[in-house]
Amino acid sequence: MTPIEIAAAVAVLVLSVSAGLLAHELAHAAVLRAAGVAYRIDWFPGEDTGVLGAGLRGRWAAVRPRATAETPAWVLRCSAMMPLALAAPLALVPLGAVADPFATDGLVRFAAVGWMACALPSPQDFSVLWYADAAVAEATGGPAADGRPLDGRSTDAAARDDPSR
Repeated sequence: MTPIEIAAAVAVLVLSVSAGLLAHELAHAAVLRAAGVAYRIDWFPGEDTGVLGAGLRGRWAAVRPRATAETPAWVLRCSAMMPLALAAPLALVPLGAVADPFATDGLVRFAAVGWMACALPSPQDFSVLWYADAAVAEATGGPAADGRPLDGRSTDAAARDDPSR
């Protein structure tokens, strides 16, 4: 590859990751909106680093649902895994409905790599998947699903620290 081709590949990769990150967060928001759950989108979260620091660290946006007691945990779980839908076009490749982006010699493969990287759920998404019940309980002020306090301590330790018990 020539230096011009490398620069073009980097530019395409950066643009596809930018679009993919936006689509990733909007995929979370789409499920919450369809289920009627209130949410807030924070653009460039991380007041300590500013917009440039947040952008360089990859924290461009965060969707924060406002769960209530009526919010089903499955909605939060579905919202957490919704970015996987960004990989749906690749499922059509074996059927012949879409051309394989990795079989080309052009810049399309770099765009596909950037987009597919954004289709992967983040560690925070997996945390919501596994602990959605606790997230709903925390938002409503109730106990966690397993009866433990939300800070992870045992009930005995919580009782020792709480003078009202």
